[in-house]
Amino acid sequence: MGTWRTFDVQGEAAVANARNVVKAAIENGAAFFDSSPMYGEAERVLGWAAKGMRDAVQIATKVWADTASQGWAQAKRSLSFFEGRIELYQVHNLLNWKEHLDMMERLKDEGKVLTVGATHYSSFSFPELHRVMESGRITAVQVPYNVEQREIERDILPLAADLGLGVVIMRPFGGGSLLRHASVEGLTPLKPFGVNTWSQALLKWILSDPRCHVAIPATSSSMHMEENAAAGNPPWFGDDEREYVFRVAGKL
Repeated sequence: MGTWRTFDVQGEAAVANARNVVKAAIENGAAFFDSSPMYGEAERVLGWAAKGMRDAVQIATKVWADTASQGWAQAKRSLSFFEGRIELYQVHNLLNWKEHLDMMERLKDEGKVLTVGATHYSSFSFPELHRVMESGRITAVQVPYNVEQREIERDILPLAADLGLGVVIMRPFGGGSLLRHASVEGLTPLKPFGVNTWSQALLKWILSDPRCHVAIPATSSSMHMEENAAAGNPPWFGDDEREYVFRVAGKL
């Protein structure tokens, strides 16, 4: 799951709620958490929420810095939150990616980072992301993908599949816009696939493409976390079901 905004919180009650969301995720088989230094308090809150459960989760976070020295300072801070290890360390929006990949590779050699990746939210930067993917220096990418935003189908997904790269999907609900007018009407054909909500339909639409490995919707609700996690279980949509979700979502 993502932590932008939802884990950028302060106060005992809000932080305790974040821990409940982490527990619900783990209990329902959704153990991948994505954060970033640019998300305010999110890294700190995620680290606290996962305390005592660190071995049950996979932490993905990022470097967002103009200089190498700033990147090292962020890395030190992030590692302190996550008990000295990060499962997926990413260059956020490709900012100063060459220098930051040098740092990440060093941390990987030291056993503090398991895998290295890069992210970008804008299709205008996909040509540069394409070059980073082909460099052989990363093993995962994080990009936006949903029924309205499908640019990665042209180049990023095929290249990732060819290179054997992991793909993390951000914005599965289009920043929430795909859910604002949603209703349960139209879900009946998807019931055999374990789909009971539009959030599940949208997530399963993504994860039914075998080139997409993880989707990271953000939530501050344990109940929604459980619902979202259920979308990660088979059976998967075929082409007809994916086309159906695409058509119906366009009418919402």
